[in-house]
Amino acid sequence: MSYGDFAYLYDRLMEDVPYDDWLTFVDVKLKQQNRNVKTSILDLACGTGELTVRLAQAGYEVIGIDLSEDMLAVANAKAQEKGMHIPFYHQDMTNLEGLPLFDVIIIFCDSLNYLQAEEDIIKTFKHVYKFLKEDGLFLFDVHSVYKISEIFGNQTFAVSDEDISYIWNCFPGDELYSVEHELSFFVKNEDTSMYERFNEVHYQRTFPIDFYEKCLKETGFHLVEINADFKIEEVKEDSERIFFTAKKGS
Repeated sequence: MSYGDFAYLYDRLMEDVPYDDWLTFVDVKLKQQNRNVKTSILDLACGTGELTVRLAQAGYEVIGIDLSEDMLAVANAKAQEKGMHIPFYHQDMTNLEGLPLFDVIIIFCDSLNYLQAEEDIIKTFKHVYKFLKEDGLFLFDVHSVYKISEIFGNQTFAVSDEDISYIWNCFPGDELYSVEHELSFFVKNEDTSMYERFNEVHYQRTFPIDFYEKCLKETGFHLVEINADFKIEEVKEDSERIFFTAKKGS
């Protein structure tokens, strides 16, 4: 089984991911800013397109971009199965090019935490700013320092199903507020009834809230609001996911 085949299993492994909560977050934030349902949205790091498709079904004009061609193949097939035409492009969010201007650009599912270097976050924010319309919104989330340090640190998570299982080990990374995810997947081969093993290593890094505030300000954004954990509530010491709402211009 190639990684391209494995990408089709991603949604099975991530079936508990709260995509509908991200959709609700977008809906709420856009209503707060008096944006209508025909709003154009760029979904950066869209993965297999689960949220992208939901946004399109809700009436938004959406484009998806991801660094993984395999994930984009899954996303495109998923949209076609639903009879939807959603443009998907293979690009790096630190170096976007050739795109129209959008009303809203989003980076969700802690995708920004895959950028290890501070300068890459700045580069991403600059490209987001470039492809936003005036007064456009930038919505993104990141793991909190608390989650990286207290929840992921030296933890093991496991899921066992009949045809697919995984073991997920987390270790503190070399950089401050970083984590190394070592994942082993066991997938049953339907032809042989034997299990095939696939290994992946993911690195994530986060920063304190004031770092992201500084980056937004340096790239010209006006910070509208900071929330936590999908409930659009104030950030607490044990908040796990931090949401930022920023606007291009004043």
